[in-house]
Amino acid sequence: MKRTAVDSSMMASVGYDRARKTLEIEFQTGDVYEYFGVPYDVFRALLDAASMGRFFHAEIDRVYDFTQVTRTPRRRRR
Repeated sequence: MKRTAVDSSMMASVGYDRARKTLEIEFQTGDVYEYFGVPYDVFRALLDAASMGRFFHAEIDRVYDFTQVTRTPRRRRR
């Protein structure tokens, strides 16, 4: 899915597949998640939100089913 870079301290990029109603978010950590059954207007509202992080927590997180697509390996502390 093609994602677009966003200006957010929480998210690096977001994408949306209208046919599948799937929202894909790449977080600043590099982890990528897909959220299923997300209406297009919720995706648009996310892009237009004054705070994408607040919108995500209020309107997407724990509202829609999701899967983690990729995980960024964490560095080990020495």
